Amino acid sequence: MARILIVEDEDRIVSFLAKGLEANGHTTMAVGDGITAAAVARDTDFDLMILDLGLPGQDGFAVLAEIRRRRERLPVIVLTARDQTADTVAGFDAGADDYVTKPFRFEELLARVRARLRDQGSTETTLLEAGRWVLDLRRRTATVDDRTVELSAREFALAEVLFRQPGHVLSREQLLSMVWGYDFEPGSNIVEVYVGYLRKKLGPELIETVRGMGYRLSP
Repeated sequence: MARILIVEDEDRIVSFLAKGLEANGHTTMAVGDGITAAAVARDTDFDLMILDLGLPGQDGFAVLAEIRRRRERLPVIVLTARDQTADTVAGFDAGADDYVTKPFRFEELLARVRARLRDQGSTETTLLEAGRWVLDLRRRTATVDDRTVELSAREFALAEVLFRQPGHVLSREQLLSMVWGYDFEPGSNIVEVYVGYLRKKLGPELIETVRGMGYRLSP
């Protein structure tokens, strides 16, 4: 489990990131301006920072520059709507470890978070087990009774969210947000479709429908 500082001034994105990261076993803290972010990063021990560039007080470049001047080894993933090459280069030159542009998919961001944590030697669970089902997060494989099952990237992302919270009911909206991103279409039936895919591949008894509420892993 890693401690992650979210530096973002848009409440909707903060909520989306916090829910997704916490569902994947991490703890989060969020601040919405650059001056506070630099102070919190100095005074509190974090394993990783997700940093927006367009911040009030002082922008993300200034926050990043201050952190690197203090020679802190905190990994920083820049998260921004600025997608010009010059901004990307400036972010890396300022000391960013990775760069993700908005809009983004949570599964992509989560993969980058894992990569940065591995670089830092942070310990993270790589096997999620539920009875006779196992997800290997490092190899991105699923097994049932020691039989490997091929899952698409999106199927694996949905399975991972469910496996990380066995027995807990997750609503359609939560699953849409965590797996498909914060710009999802609320009326879409994509969750039902992908739950159906997982049931066909992993077994119908693995994922339980809780009427009027959502789905839960129930091996």
